[in-house]
Amino acid sequence: MAVFEVRRGNSPVILGFPHTGTDLPSSIWERLNDNGRILADTDWHIHELYEGLLPGATTVRATFHRYVIDANRDPDGVSLYPGQNTTGLVPESDFDGQPIWKEGQGPAEADIAERLRDFHAPYHAALAAEIARVRAIHGIAVLYDCHSIRSHIPFLFEGTLPDFNIGTDRGKTCALEIERSVEEIASETEGYSHTLNGRFKGGWTTRHYGRPEQGVHAIQMELAQSTHLATEAPPFALDAAKAERLRRPLAAILERIGKIANELKRTGSEA
Repeated sequence: MAVFEVRRGNSPVILGFPHTGTDLPSSIWERLNDNGRILADTDWHIHELYEGLLPGATTVRATFHRYVIDANRDPDGVSLYPGQNTTGLVPESDFDGQPIWKEGQGPAEADIAERLRDFHAPYHAALAAEIARVRAIHGIAVLYDCHSIRSHIPFLFEGTLPDFNIGTDRGKTCALEIERSVEEIASETEGYSHTLNGRFKGGWTTRHYGRPEQGVHAIQMELAQSTHLATEAPPFALDAAKAERLRRPLAAILERIGKIANELKRTGSEA
């Protein structure tokens, strides 16, 4: 199976999709229990939601499911949020803390090493190559990492998640202009809530690649799935009306990021 898809564009903006894939090798699928086979923790329809919003943007999408291995986790297994509930490099449970593997069929060290080699590493090699290509053309690259999650998950957070969850690792992963502009659009969009570096501060992808001083900026957008799904339960269907409404501020965000990237390129400012 192809573990990633790349669509090259000529914009300084790259869209990353590490969690929209639903492919699993049969050898891994057979080890999942009934709960695991629901694939509830997928970023449902996110690549469709962003389709065509920024003409010329490059996209890099993992086709494998995060239960194979999580492409947005540190390959060394270091937790993104020490002391808080989260899922690991190869999850043992879902976002509700419930087991996803049949008894005795969870991933062993050899499984993890194999999946790092065959899935995680190729995806990130492709993403790194596109970042390098775009930066070579423009002198700057902006990685916008696209995510979604259910708005109510007591195992991970209390209450209701805001609609727009912007993550820059407390401003470390991108220019201040990018962070401010994304938050500004989110805050001014009627009917949506937002937070900056709240429960989600940017995953490993954002933290690993975001090096503003080197001309590589990264920002994560975690959308509450209530903003675009008919219901946050199987079959996780896309609500066309919700999606169309949401696409407007997302398009504005990407357009603004593209403009800022071009301004930074012209001025030579990368911080």
